[in-house]
Amino acid sequence: MKTIFLVFLHLIMFAFTRGQNAQNIHQKALLVDTHNDFISSSIEEHLNFNEDLKGRAHSDLQRMFQGGVDVQIFSVYCDDTYGKGSAFSFANQEIDSLYVIVSRSAGKMEIVTTPNEILKAVKEKKLAAMLGVEGGHMIEDDISNLDSLYKRGVRYMTLTWNNSTSWATSAKDESNHAFIASPYGLTDFGKKIVKRMNDLGMIVDISHVGEKTFWDVLSVADKPVIASHSSAYSICPVFRNLKDDQIKAIAKNKGVIQINFYSGFIDSTYELKQKKFFNAHKKERDSLVAAEHTSFFILQYLTKKYPEESKSLRPPLSLLIDHIDYIVKLVGPDYVGLGSDFDGTESTPLELDGVQDFPHITQALLERGYSKKNIEKILGGNFMRVFKANTR
Repeated sequence: MKTIFLVFLHLIMFAFTRGQNAQNIHQKALLVDTHNDFISSSIEEHLNFNEDLKGRAHSDLQRMFQGGVDVQIFSVYCDDTYGKGSAFSFANQEIDSLYVIVSRSAGKMEIVTTPNEILKAVKEKKLAAMLGVEGGHMIEDDISNLDSLYKRGVRYMTLTWNNSTSWATSAKDESNHAFIASPYGLTDFGKKIVKRMNDLGMIVDISHVGEKTFWDVLSVADKPVIASHSSAYSICPVFRNLKDDQIKAIAKNKGVIQINFYSGFIDSTYELKQKKFFNAHKKERDSLVAAEHTSFFILQYLTKKYPEESKSLRPPLSLLIDHIDYIVKLVGPDYVGLGSDFDGTESTPLELDGVQDFPHITQALLERGYSKKNIEKILGGNFMRVFKANTR
């Protein structure tokens, strides 16, 4: 009996020590999340970042500190219903929104545009807030608009969203055989945009772009790129994820793949489970479609209305860690990071209910045998290396 008790005590102490180690690593590491859609969500739903938004949003300022987030890149986003005459204006409206959020933060946030500014803000115990544009259509085919966004603080641009631009084709369109574009990939103007981004010091983001566009970008770019919110195609074969040859090419470019937390990009069974969920609520879904709500709104609405059912659709946290593992085993620990897509998705893995839950990732990585050094790289060190390489 005494031996059993001692073994039990040893296990408890081991688990406690593991937990303490994870907490210490997490607190000391620089945590960078490269993609959060709070700005657009806050405009649509009139949310105040400085309030407690638990149960209403993935993010708020207090939970950022609770989760140990040091650097948050906020996405400047609009869909393809915005075009010439409206997309660039809306981008600036969203940038204005972040400036307002920071001004109301009582000195707890700061907009940063350089690696040194990040380190200064973190030292002052402020959330370092950055801007990334999601969708090249927001520059409206005008390089001067790109320059303007850079001056306002934007430090990466995703070349396309799901919609293609006149100068670059998206992953969604390139994978859609009914889509006709000539030519696929980057046009000469698209290559000028990539070169201009390199000259400015704006990171080229290849999440959402088609394969032809991807390879064209890497043939032109002379600085490391990022995939701000993408995962591994070999584990979850959807058009938004990266294939092995793309992952290897990003590593060769010295870039970083930031893992997306969306269940549909993590779990290959999610789409089927989601369809069954929709069928169970077909009448309600049809009425929302008839009312001309967007598919994203419908997803979020039904998910929030039926939380227990939606919870059963969510993959385990371990599957997200599998994506990190896969990339590390393929190309090493220097080319992977975190791009949550919080507040831009209706479903995330279990144990990741919001920004407060980032410590669970550190714990899971430690349990997989990752060293402190490599955990620090994944949490933010790899992104900082790329940011420094792109900064003029």
